[in-house]
Amino acid sequence: MKAGQWDPEYVLVDYRNAVVLPPEIDVRRASPLFCAGITAFNCIDSCELQPGQWIAIIGCGGLGQYAVQYAKAMGYNVIGVDVSDDSLTSAKEFGADAVFNSQTQADTYVAEIRKLSEKGVHAAAVFSGSNAAYDSAIPLLRTNGLLMVVGITREPLQISSLDIITGRYRIKADSTGVPQRMPKAVAFTAKHNIQPSVDFRNIEDLPAMVDDMRNGKARRRQVVTFD
Repeated sequence: MKAGQWDPEYVLVDYRNAVVLPPEIDVRRASPLFCAGITAFNCIDSCELQPGQWIAIIGCGGLGQYAVQYAKAMGYNVIGVDVSDDSLTSAKEFGADAVFNSQTQADTYVAEIRKLSEKGVHAAAVFSGSNAAYDSAIPLLRTNGLLMVVGITREPLQISSLDIITGRYRIKADSTGVPQRMPKAVAFTAKHNIQPSVDFRNIEDLPAMVDDMRNGKARRRQVVTFD
């Protein structure tokens, strides 16, 4: 390639912003890993749970499905919570020990989860941007359980200072995916064969892909190929 020419198959990046993918990771399927998977890994890893403890994944879309896989690979008991049965089906396929629809099971799911996890989950990671999702996560926590803030809400979260002071629950947030943190996540992903749920689409399908995501119909991560 001559100076001044541009080749669409290559891009120049600073080496400090790059990471070598091990052969176990399919390059074509890896694009969601860097926009979602790294975030999900860092959040689950930062919950600092012990194998056998319980974690609730609130919001089982693309990020949540990654989170389910990482949590299971770390040895946690995983409960998926969502308002979409399709998303819950995916969470179950990825290894969730139990799933609950917080809309259709509104009257029973909190009590059932607290019973299943023996006094409540040790951590609840919220991957939804809904304020209602955060409100629904807190009752699932056992005393001094961890509320992991991931999803970005339009309105400020309503947090009780009394609950925090008295140790009703703790709050933590971690969704950063800076390059320095990527090698650990990539190595873990390769070792445990974490796979994104991907639909490969053509560029002509882009408007339909956007509509599906806006309408909550995209069950998997959407990847545009240029073959």
